Amino acid sequence: MTVRLLTNIGRLWTGTDLLSNAAMLLHNDRVAWVGLASELPQSLPGVIEDIVDVDEVENLGGGLVTPGLIDAHCHPVYAGNRYAEIAMRASGASKVEINGAGGGVASTVTVTRGTDPWTLCNAVRERLRHWVLSGCTTVETKTGYHLTRDGELADVRLLRSLEEEPGMPRLHVTFFAAHAVPPEYFGRPHDYVEAVGSWLGDAAQAGAEGVDVYCDNQQFTAEDANWLLAAGRSAGLQTHMHACARPRHGAVRMAADLKCTSVDLLNDTDEDDILALARTGTPVVVCPTTSLHERNTPPVRALLDHGVPVGLGTDHNPGLSGSTSLPLSISMAVAMFNMSVLEALRAATVGGAYALGTTERGVLAPGNYADIVQWDADHEGAFAWAYGLKTLRVWRGGETIR
Repeated sequence: MTVRLLTNIGRLWTGTDLLSNAAMLLHNDRVAWVGLASELPQSLPGVIEDIVDVDEVENLGGGLVTPGLIDAHCHPVYAGNRYAEIAMRASGASKVEINGAGGGVASTVTVTRGTDPWTLCNAVRERLRHWVLSGCTTVETKTGYHLTRDGELADVRLLRSLEEEPGMPRLHVTFFAAHAVPPEYFGRPHDYVEAVGSWLGDAAQAGAEGVDVYCDNQQFTAEDANWLLAAGRSAGLQTHMHACARPRHGAVRMAADLKCTSVDLLNDTDEDDILALARTGTPVVVCPTTSLHERNTPPVRALLDHGVPVGLGTDHNPGLSGSTSLPLSISMAVAMFNMSVLEALRAATVGGAYALGTTERGVLAPGNYADIVQWDADHEGAFAWAYGLKTLRVWRGGETIR
């Protein structure tokens, strides 16, 4: 049993409140007490009888401290790169031209399928370490680049095993076989939907926590998504949806009616969609790097004003964005989405927790995980200025991992 005292915290964003001159008591891997340093208790029943007997005291030098950040949307399990395709897109090539040249999701599927498990595992490990270095202690991690039963299940097991290694973030593993229709099912999308549905129980048993569907008429229809998400829920999985269809075709409303765990990457929405999300309390995940690339701004201000929980993601993926920096996404959210710094920080902490269906992280409160970041700054305004604010210390469960 270890009790640590963190003192001289100049600015503390707990996930719900902003405190100056704060302190925290950690008991093993959990937060035991948090508040103003002037209100530090002399004893805490069940934790410590006299505050002078704490095992460790750490002076944080008046710095800025937040909960560990939560990246609520990313795709880290893949092999290879698509740099040539990205250069083509930047030169004006259309999606049809890129696919005709052998690019697109199918190209990553081919390379990932052809990569041995050891090499793939090493690549994913290295990527996940970058999230930790940038202050993320929880990362939502999607499969989706094998698109076979055995490959997708192997990806789930790979992620679960990596999570247990030293220096890794906590992972929320999302089974994303419904990312695209693989080449062997060309012209038979309904057969693939049925196949994915039959894999969901195995995915849950392998350690997946959620299921996602790319709901777009070019991939999976709203009807496909409805059936797969219902099947996933029956298998005990949380439900997420890529609701990025353009033009809109009812995906957002359906996700709200299903009370999905999150609906991600909204493109075309209207007032009725926003009201439906607000009525059901369905969280939305926004990804500024994707919005910038697609020249599309989701209605974040309207979502917040209607009380819709908003989470934040990097949308790291091989075809669009290589960013693993949620601090960069915070800066971009402030600049692009008309969010205040605290609104963006809320989205990167407690908002991400809502979007992953968890209550034990994202907020520094008694009983929650002691996932904490000390930043190279003394005020939260640095997030809007730095475009990738640097970390000084990262704790996962009270243990330093950075």
